[in-house]
Amino acid sequence: MRRSRLVVLLGSLLLAVTAALTGAASAQASEAAATGYVALGDSYSSGVGAGSYISSSGDCKRSTRAYPYLWAAANSPSSFHFTACSGARTDEVLAGQLAPLNASTGLVSLTVGGNDAGFADVMTTCVLQSDSACVSRINTARAYVDTTLPGKLDNVYAAIRGKAPSAQVVVIGYPRFYKLGQACLGLSETKRKAINDASDHLNTAIEKRARNHGFAFGDVRTTFTGHEICSGASWLHSVNWFNIGESYHPTAGGQSGGYLPVFDSTA
Repeated sequence: MRRSRLVVLLGSLLLAVTAALTGAASAQASEAAATGYVALGDSYSSGVGAGSYISSSGDCKRSTRAYPYLWAAANSPSSFHFTACSGARTDEVLAGQLAPLNASTGLVSLTVGGNDAGFADVMTTCVLQSDSACVSRINTARAYVDTTLPGKLDNVYAAIRGKAPSAQVVVIGYPRFYKLGQACLGLSETKRKAINDASDHLNTAIEKRARNHGFAFGDVRTTFTGHEICSGASWLHSVNWFNIGESYHPTAGGQSGGYLPVFDSTA
C-alpha cells in the first residue's frame, strides 16, 4: 500500500514538473518568436535634424542617425520596420504607420503628441511675436493637451496593443528646450521658461496615458540636461533659417546621446 502511494506521488510530481517545463518552454518559444522591432512616431523618432536621411523615406526624413536605426544596428532584431515620419500626428500614426505590427512584434518605440498640440505653430509664434503672444499660444496648446490629446493617445496605444499583443512598447517623451538663467541670444527668458513648462506639461500627459496602457515611458529630460539650447553644448538645433524644418529638433548627438540611452534602458 505504501509502495503504491509512493508510486502515485512520484508520478504526480513528474507530471507537475513536466507540465511546468513544457509551459516554460512554450513561454520561451513565444517570447523568442516576438522579436521584431517597429519604430513609430513623429520627427523626433524619424531623426529630423540628425542628417544622413534615407533617400527612400522622402519627406518622412528617416535618418540612419536616429535612435531607432542606431538601436537596430546594435541589437540586430529579427526584423526592423522604421515607419516614423516627420510631422506625424496621432491620426497619421494610426492611418499610415501600424501595418508592420503583428504577433511577432516584440518591441515598439513611439514619440507622438507634439504635433497634435501645435508644436510648430507654438515655436513660430514664440520666435516671431511678443512674450504675451507666445504665452497665449502656449496656453492654447496646454488646453489641448488637457482636453483632447489624452483621447488621441488612447486611440494610438490601444491600436498598437491590439496589433502587437506581445510587444514591449516604449513611449518616449520630449526634451526641455532651453537652459534657463543665463545670457543667451534669441528668445527672452519669459518665452524660454514658458516653452520648457509646456514641454513638461506635455510629457506628464503622455506618460500618464502610456502607463495606463501598461507601456514604459522613456524620459529624455534627464539625458538632455546640460545639453539644452543656451547650454553651450546643445543637442538641439535652435532656429535654422537655412533649413527651418530642422529647428528645435535633436542633432545627431541628441539622438545618440539623448534618446538612444533612454530607449536602450527601457527596451
